[in-house]
Amino acid sequence: MKYLYIFPHPDDESFGPAAGMHQQLRQGHEVHLLTLTKGGATQQRQRLGLSIDEMGEVRHQEMLAVQQTLGLTSMTVLDLPDSGLKHMDPRELEEVVRYQIERLRPDIVVSYPVHGISGFHDHLVMHAVIKRLYLQMLDEGVGYLKRLAFFTVPDGGGPAIETNGFRLKQSLPEEIDCILELNEENIDAMKRALACYATYQETIERSGVVELIGSRLHFEIFNETHQPALSDLAAALPAVHRE
Repeated sequence: MKYLYIFPHPDDESFGPAAGMHQQLRQGHEVHLLTLTKGGATQQRQRLGLSIDEMGEVRHQEMLAVQQTLGLTSMTVLDLPDSGLKHMDPRELEEVVRYQIERLRPDIVVSYPVHGISGFHDHLVMHAVIKRLYLQMLDEGVGYLKRLAFFTVPDGGGPAIETNGFRLKQSLPEEIDCILELNEENIDAMKRALACYATYQETIERSGVVELIGSRLHFEIFNETHQPALSDLAAALPAVHRE
């Protein structure tokens, strides 16, 4: 099975998904990562006294370390405008993403849900672009696409979670279609991937992401309902694509 994870920024893959990516790689699957920006517009650059381009190169080097740490099958980092995806013509963004999908021909695509978890506009744009593109490619008869999934955080019924200045958006229990049980090796891989972001260590610690994820990863699956939730994103793939 071939997975393609698509996120807007460096470190999106490590704040949780890295544990699942590690598990899937150990299961013998191909795991590819597409990141649309180098993340140079982050406020961390001001602390370091770097320009957007300079910060982008620093973060790109950190991503190369993540690729090696996880042993990803492939990683592609584009240089679209960080914090500026909302200003792009969405057709242009779709074209860029489509090229990468057609090049890799994944079975399963994974990105952010409609709320983007953090609510950041780059995440929201990414969701809309991928969902519309996925449906269009299915309508055109693309046969290799089997599932579109969204990494998410479940709503446990308590107060809204606030971390690192963001009020995290959550998915309702009935929206969760897959729960991956993580072992210590998977969790350690996530920790090591997070450690690759040397410029973000203070932010990572403040976020409490390791405790937030715990020993489970949660996913919504587009246009599918699985209750009880699947334990594998490659399980029970639909024989016929649903619109």
